[in-house]
Amino acid sequence: MISIVDYGVGNIQAIANIYKRLNIPVKIARTAEELAGAERLILPGVGAFDWAMARLNKSGMRGTLDDVVLSKGKPVLGICVGMQMLAKRSDEGVLDGLGWIEGEVKKFERGTPAQRARLPHMGWNDVEPRCQECLFKGIGGTGRFYFLHSYYFAPKDQNMILGVTDYGRAFASCVHAGNIYGVQFHPEKSHQWGIQLLKNFAVM
Repeated sequence: MISIVDYGVGNIQAIANIYKRLNIPVKIARTAEELAGAERLILPGVGAFDWAMARLNKSGMRGTLDDVVLSKGKPVLGICVGMQMLAKRSDEGVLDGLGWIEGEVKKFERGTPAQRARLPHMGWNDVEPRCQECLFKGIGGTGRFYFLHSYYFAPKDQNMILGVTDYGRAFASCVHAGNIYGVQFHPEKSHQWGIQLLKNFAVM
């Protein structure tokens, strides 16, 4: 059973609908009690870092979430801001992140010769996987995914990077540490590539 963490942020129903079409059991968890027995978790997120962290901290699920992921080692997938929340901190705000993956969230630079692109980074872009298995199994050499963000995850250890995208500069669009995964893009908006990735998370 996959539990989608509902703390008032993210495209929760869109993710749930994909799993229902795939006949993969899914539920939406809104309380600590509903999270406690989760086997796999999805942490969605949209909007500003501090706003999302504040909503999660006030949801009553934060402690249980830490226990399920860190103590019980259940797989978790952070999506968009949900991925950024895996870091210790963000340039976008002042609140602490979850700190599950060593790293920081940084803003794309404007106006440099290498950064000619506009912000936010919005629309379709390639993701070059560094591993053809795990989340990217069956997707091929390069998948196309939908992005909407102005900040990117900078992991401390480059070995944590599972996917790379170029937007004026190369950045980590997918990270991984043990049972913890994060994707900067929105798989629920990414057609067949996103559907395959969500399926992979459910069965790996």
